[in-house]
Amino acid sequence: MSLKADLEHHLTPRQLQLLKAIRVFQAGRCYSPTIAELASELTISRSTTFEHITELRKKDLLSASPAAARSLKLTSKAQELLSCLDNDTANPCSRPPADIPLAGKVAAGVPIEAIENLESLSLNSCFGNSDDIFALEVKGDSMTGDGIIDGDFVICRKCSAADNGQLVIAIVDNDNATLKRFYKEKSAIRLQPANDNYDPIYSDNCRIEAVVVGLVRKL
Repeated sequence: MSLKADLEHHLTPRQLQLLKAIRVFQAGRCYSPTIAELASELTISRSTTFEHITELRKKDLLSASPAAARSLKLTSKAQELLSCLDNDTANPCSRPPADIPLAGKVAAGVPIEAIENLESLSLNSCFGNSDDIFALEVKGDSMTGDGIIDGDFVICRKCSAADNGQLVIAIVDNDNATLKRFYKEKSAIRLQPANDNYDPIYSDNCRIEAVVVGLVRKL
């Protein structure tokens, strides 16, 4: 029996769904989901989610560190299984996004001549077609001073370091992800909001996951 057939035979549909959910979450955010986030995504209880994770770890499909909330990782065996399934059935999440026609330029000041342009616009054309580029939906209002509001989509580039003043996606205390401006000070990292209603976050346990390189907003 092949690895795929053997694993599928011993996996419940919910366990397979959980593996796929972890892969999609990690691909989109570049860090691992918590049990609470998985439970919410699959609309099941935390205890049920924990039980499935325990079984998947026994089957060598997941690894995790008890001391960290965001430590769930797909093993090589799980990645191989999901790749085999992708080859059998096209994965809609892997399809490239459709381009939007780029019809030209429009003035926001003095009117300019309208000239039709037959080019196209896509996220790939703006930011490159790279595995390091991904998007996150913004939740909250701590960065309104930088023109970033709730419901916006920030375009991010994966990296582990940032310059002072850059907008970053940071993981604080191995658990909480946040969008803030990064500043390295003598005794700690300062993650600075752009809203006077929020205090800066000071941390000596901060990990940079990505820098923000763009913004997309639906009006």
